[in-house]
Amino acid sequence: MPSLTSRPPGPAAAGAGAPATAPSRPGRDPFFDNAKYLAIVLVAMGHSWEPLPGSGRVVETFYTFVYTFHMPVFIIIAGYFSRGLELRSDRVWKLVTSLAVPYAVFEIAYTLFERLTGTPTFPLSPLTPYWLLWFLPALFLWRLTTPFWQTVRLPVAVSLVIAAMGAVTSNIGGDLHLQRILQFLPYYVLGLQLRPEHFDFVRSRAMRIVSVPVCLVALAAAYWAVPRTTTSWFFRRYGAEQLGSPAWAGAPVTLLLFACALLLSACFLAWVPNRRLWMTALGAGTLYGYVLHGFVIKGAIKLDLFEVDIVSTPLGRLLVTAAAAVMVTALCSPPVQRVFRYAVEPRLDWARKPRPAP
Repeated sequence: MPSLTSRPPGPAAAGAGAPATAPSRPGRDPFFDNAKYLAIVLVAMGHSWEPLPGSGRVVETFYTFVYTFHMPVFIIIAGYFSRGLELRSDRVWKLVTSLAVPYAVFEIAYTLFERLTGTPTFPLSPLTPYWLLWFLPALFLWRLTTPFWQTVRLPVAVSLVIAAMGAVTSNIGGDLHLQRILQFLPYYVLGLQLRPEHFDFVRSRAMRIVSVPVCLVALAAAYWAVPRTTTSWFFRRYGAEQLGSPAWAGAPVTLLLFACALLLSACFLAWVPNRRLWMTALGAGTLYGYVLHGFVIKGAIKLDLFEVDIVSTPLGRLLVTAAAAVMVTALCSPPVQRVFRYAVEPRLDWARKPRPAP
């Protein structure tokens, strides 16, 4: 995912694309890279479950469980590493080149992909992000609001009110998936408020022990909820009335989802390894896995690979899940990063005016 690098703060280093960690933790903390890698694997697995024909209640249970926290934990980490963001000219430039430019590049790329694979009239609409690309403009806008959240009192409470208003209202419109931007906002704001000691707490042995029964209860609750509700609530893309509920239901559901996401995010982070492992280097390339894996998933759908007979069997579903994990792992690897760096992390120094002499 974009710009979640874990580098120490410095007078000119911790910009929008390289936000800061605590001064007491110099260097890159492998914990956060491991967390990002494991989270992007969950994202790819969840996207691979969506096209499964007749996925069944068990798959829907895991889908509901994963979607409760996999994007919130990404957004919380993004907020945590945005704590040192100041809207100086150099950092705004970095913000544009690390989020806005890749969004424009891949919005065009996915449009061409659709036009070349069976939908020749697929529209290019920069204000309507293609499927998974909504996160890039969302993070761009959240980071622009960072100074406000660093100033206002009770920032998490204020952001929850905004999110609840978004869930209550159904006429916000689809530009930039603004509904999602509003409803996922509290997780970014929460990340801004976190400190290293909060992560030390969730990484404790006691939390690992407690997380096991909590996750078992959450899975049981997801199994119960599958036939009784819609997973569209977890996308945060719609208001309550659009999901067949009264408008007022949007507010309590927002609070409920926030509480569940916070609890399961803590359980997830409790089991993330603290030491440097084979996955640590992959965690630095999660943005590549995120923006590229959509081509693979959509390509498999267009080739009818999800309609193969074996995919409808329990073994087939396990194979699809494993293939998604392997696929996104490969897309996060250093060789892929080198090939696609020009598009994902473009260097646009040539487009920037030279700095005035002191």
